[in-house]
Amino acid sequence: MKISLVPVLLSACVLIGAPTYAADVAAGKAKADDCVDCHGDDGTGDDESPNIAGMSVEKFTKAMKEYQAGTRTKSPKMIKMAKKLSDADIANLAAYFATLKK
Repeated sequence: MKISLVPVLLSACVLIGAPTYAADVAAGKAKADDCVDCHGDDGTGDDESPNIAGMSVEKFTKAMKEYQAGTRTKSPKMIKMAKKLSDADIANLAAYFATLKK
């Protein structure tokens, strides 16, 4: 059986190059204080703010990265808030909001 090293090496490069963060739900909950003004204590939002309770980690992270990059521009307040967040903050918030019921 012949095994090609190219896929193995490419996979290793991807894993090394992508920073990962162990999400901390408790840290996310503590950091969410800034979010409750618009999204509420339970993350369900209101007429002007979307429901982020139960949002997948992937979807939440993508949204925050888009706000940070300025490619999601619907809410100037969210752009300002997202730019203050580190990658670890985003991971923690995403983990926390994913635990909430929709």
